[in-house]
Amino acid sequence: MTQGLPDTKPFAGFEWQIALRYLRARRREGFISVISLLSFLGIALGVATLIVVMSIFNGFHEELLSKILGFSGHAAVFRSDQEPIANYKVVQGKLEKVPGVIRVIALVEGQAMVSSLKQATGSLVRGISEDDLLKLSNLNNKDLHTAIQTPNVEDATPSFKGFDKSDGIAIGDGMARRHQVALGSTITLIAPNGPDTVLGNTPRIRDYKVVAIFKIGMSDYDDNVVYMPIVEAQDFFSTNDGATSLEIMVDDPDSIVAKQPGLLQAMTPDMMLQTWQTRNVAFFNALAVERNVVIMVVFLVVLVAALNIISGLFMLVKDKSSNIAILRTIGATSGSIMRIFFITGAAIGTIGTFVGLLLGLLVCANANNIRDVIQWFSGVDPFNSEIYYLAQLPAKVDAKQTVYIVIAALVISFLATLYPAWKAAKLDPVEALRYE
Repeated sequence: MTQGLPDTKPFAGFEWQIALRYLRARRREGFISVISLLSFLGIALGVATLIVVMSIFNGFHEELLSKILGFSGHAAVFRSDQEPIANYKVVQGKLEKVPGVIRVIALVEGQAMVSSLKQATGSLVRGISEDDLLKLSNLNNKDLHTAIQTPNVEDATPSFKGFDKSDGIAIGDGMARRHQVALGSTITLIAPNGPDTVLGNTPRIRDYKVVAIFKIGMSDYDDNVVYMPIVEAQDFFSTNDGATSLEIMVDDPDSIVAKQPGLLQAMTPDMMLQTWQTRNVAFFNALAVERNVVIMVVFLVVLVAALNIISGLFMLVKDKSSNIAILRTIGATSGSIMRIFFITGAAIGTIGTFVGLLLGLLVCANANNIRDVIQWFSGVDPFNSEIYYLAQLPAKVDAKQTVYIVIAALVISFLATLYPAWKAAKLDPVEALRYE
């Protein structure tokens, strides 16, 4: 055992005691304390911001994916010449037998103008059967309002039951607000390609009663989509008994490429298959690039905080040079001195990292409440659904990503302490005490 010191084993008790004492700066060391505080806050805010950003992006990606795929399916089948699929029920039956396929929905889609007493807007009209409409969970939610007359009058739950015989249409909540219409109101649909006459092709104009108002939660759909019974849509768009497309839902959207060979075998040669990945590739690639750039920028906050640790430790080593010399003269090894200053810097990084972790998780758990508070104070919605597509601020904490963020912050903090601690260990006690 070394003379003058009770214990010289690595990370001995006296090393921890001295290191923690250095963290509690005295009045004359106030500037060093301020740098340590800034380092702590920088790491805490950096870690918290990274967790919040990653969680928001995860929730945004998942919410967008579920709503986009819930609306347009995981894959779509249509004829290459853009003509209606006459025998769509036969093809639909074959596609449903492909392993992994959950359901296949027949649609008659077309562009039309929606006209009311207030204004006229463009829309996507989707003709769909009542049975298929009931399978769309994005539409059948708590925000659905209907005026459809059903035989079961005791069932007060809003539903699309009876939609095929309702002689009406379903519109989104945004479209209803834009045109200022309610359940039972009448709006006009105008299709550009109507019947041929001696004067040429004339638009098809029909009035429909609004029998349902749905809310998906994405402004693009709530503002611009109209649903009508498929039989009525076939007549409105003159597709006879055909469907313009078949939408396929599978058990695992990410495996849609592996299922393509089976789906192609169930189709006829004149048909094409388009997956959700090829349909939305530009959108999700842009989202991924934006996420990576934001993460890189926020990660620089942690690096700046680590540089503060380095500068703070260098100043602490300079201030404590006489103490280091005394410790060396009573038997402390250079390794002990290095560990003392390593513990001092690592403590700032460790505490800051875990405070940032708790702060980030707290913000993610109350993301929408914080958004409401900001809106209440500022009077401006910081997450406008017309700009960001979604009506709510989604936050999904990924445990693996969070662990990676914590580990990365700890590693950076520990690495930042090594060089100042090494310089402290190399300090010559004779030189340090010469001018004392």
